Amino acid sequence: MQPSAALGRIQPSATLAMTSRVFELKRQGIDVIGLGAGEPDFDTPDFVKEAAIQAIRDGKTKYTNVDGTAELKAAIVAKFARDNNLTYTPNQVTVNVGGKHTLFNAFVATIDAGDEVIVPAPYWVSYPDVIQFAGGTPVFVAAGADQGYKLRPEQLEAAITPKTKWVVLNSPSNPTGAAYSEAELKALGDVLERHPHVWVFADDMYEHIVYDGFRFRTIAEVCPNLYERTLTVNGCSKAYAMTGWRIGFAAGAPWLIKAMAKLQSQSTSNPCSIAQAAAVAALTGPQDFLKERAAAFQTRRDLVVDMLNQAEGIVCPKPEGAFYVYPDVSGTMGKTTPKGKKIETDEDLIGYFLDDARVAAVHGAAFGLSPAMRISYATSEAALTEACRRIQEACAALR
Repeated sequence: MQPSAALGRIQPSATLAMTSRVFELKRQGIDVIGLGAGEPDFDTPDFVKEAAIQAIRDGKTKYTNVDGTAELKAAIVAKFARDNNLTYTPNQVTVNVGGKHTLFNAFVATIDAGDEVIVPAPYWVSYPDVIQFAGGTPVFVAAGADQGYKLRPEQLEAAITPKTKWVVLNSPSNPTGAAYSEAELKALGDVLERHPHVWVFADDMYEHIVYDGFRFRTIAEVCPNLYERTLTVNGCSKAYAMTGWRIGFAAGAPWLIKAMAKLQSQSTSNPCSIAQAAAVAALTGPQDFLKERAAAFQTRRDLVVDMLNQAEGIVCPKPEGAFYVYPDVSGTMGKTTPKGKKIETDEDLIGYFLDDARVAAVHGAAFGLSPAMRISYATSEAALTEACRRIQEACAALR
């Protein structure tokens, strides 16, 4: 027996592969600093943990509705109203096993062979693979550092064809941290209003992690005419430090939500009942800690940007949000390591950093725009300082 053709259209996640490699090196006792994982180092808030413990004590350990409990859907409806000025009803809400599951359900439920999905590059590694698994074609549009890593209206207009089904907008972005302003979203929305066959996948997973007074907005809020054909996607993983709890959610057109539930009923069925109870607490409980954590991330961002810009051959823009930087490493290309290996790609550079400097990052090619790398600063200032010092020394050693 051979693997299916659909499986052959995808690749393993590069970010998870690097995380696994770091785990293995640490297991061997090797002093490696991992800056590859997209995971907050903060703990899940205590009040969220207590809600989960209470749910266990209350016997909430049975199956729930396929795509989420009534309590969690109500909390999500309230969240969208509170944070995004968007009005939804429970039948417009889906709860999934993490944001990646939301992405999978939405695209597998709607994409047919030959359909196109516009994906600005750099992009989160899972977007193109899920599109291709579903039989669609990702249409990549380069949005480099010279344009703030953000899609421009004229690029969007040029990329749309009669086959276009979705456009992906991720703000703040994984891997760059770039976030669209209200004006920038409005300009993209003006284009999309002229193309009523195109739907918007608005990935807002990092909405609460923004800096320097940036005001987060989502496209269905800014462009009400796009409300009916926007899937507004979010989750508990990043802002609430609940990566392992696996709760993602989205809101959109009732027919789409129903289609996603149909698919989920034949795959995972309901998300974990205990995790759902914890998510209710996260979304309805105190929210003040979100700004405190964002402030801590901002301090780390500033540290990393400053130190990386002191490394020879690296230019690091300052992002508006998330907990990643995406520095341009073209200044290191063509140089040779102390062991005599020529750096020809960003993957070569990442291998050099891991083997010689014991710092793990992810190469830019995995995100569709090279030569670059993604560094996550969701770790301690001490670890970040040491990691950036090692990168500076490694870059200085190149000839």
